[in-house]
Amino acid sequence: MPTAIAVTSADLVLPPNDRQTPPAALLRAPDDQSLDDALAETTVLLEQHGHVVVLCPSSLPAAHRMRLHTIRTVLESNRIALLGTDLPPLGLAVLVRQLRQLSICDFGAGVIASAARLLAHYVYAGALLGTVARLDRVPVSLKSHAKSWLPGAQFAVLANPRPQLLRIGAGDERIQGPDFVTQLAVANGQLHSEWVTGTLAHQWQVRGVQETLLPADSPGWWGTPKLIEFAAFLPDVSVLYQLVASVRREVCTWCGIQLIGDRCGFCSATLARHAVREPAAALPAGPHGT
Repeated sequence: MPTAIAVTSADLVLPPNDRQTPPAALLRAPDDQSLDDALAETTVLLEQHGHVVVLCPSSLPAAHRMRLHTIRTVLESNRIALLGTDLPPLGLAVLVRQLRQLSICDFGAGVIASAARLLAHYVYAGALLGTVARLDRVPVSLKSHAKSWLPGAQFAVLANPRPQLLRIGAGDERIQGPDFVTQLAVANGQLHSEWVTGTLAHQWQVRGVQETLLPADSPGWWGTPKLIEFAAFLPDVSVLYQLVASVRREVCTWCGIQLIGDRCGFCSATLARHAVREPAAALPAGPHGT
């Protein structure tokens, strides 16, 4: 049975790339669902799927985070993985879809959970912003803060995998993108520009653009509603499978589940002997790749 992939907000569930990609489960906030109902729904998920992997954004309200830990404790279940991530909302939605794609492959739940850390390295998540005055997720210089008050100023910001910020039109500098084949997800906020789907898509030589709705948490994450969020990602499940399968598998010394990398997604135990490897050789290089 496929591992269940769960989210904390419905707008983190992007449309599937194919007919085989299963949906994600939604674990609602305390204000939207009683604890009894949440326990009942999670129990059904465990009965149907065996394991549940929950992607938790760093911006998740404390009450919602506590609800998830309460469910895990009350059910006394070590089959629920609560994975925190600092990815921006659209980048997280992309990662969620990738895990949904992999959930029907022949990977165990422990490998699926620990694959989230690996795959996050290959999501190039950023935004075009009308101001960086309230941006606190990426380092912003005093000079950039000052320029953000100029009329019509726009800033390209990359949050993952390596922070980068530049003002559009300030020179020949460009946002450093992936050197492998990707597609680009784009979500429009209150900013009008063709820079993302035109200039950036051309520079990164993406193989297609997918437009989607802006996640509700995006304006808060980026510090402004005047934005266009984007995320370049690996769309092909066969490439994702290759990437995960090429990493050495370990057995968690605490809970006994199979995993990749150096941390168990279910019990959070750390394996000191091995670090996550990034087998970039498994990725198909784009026209500008090496």
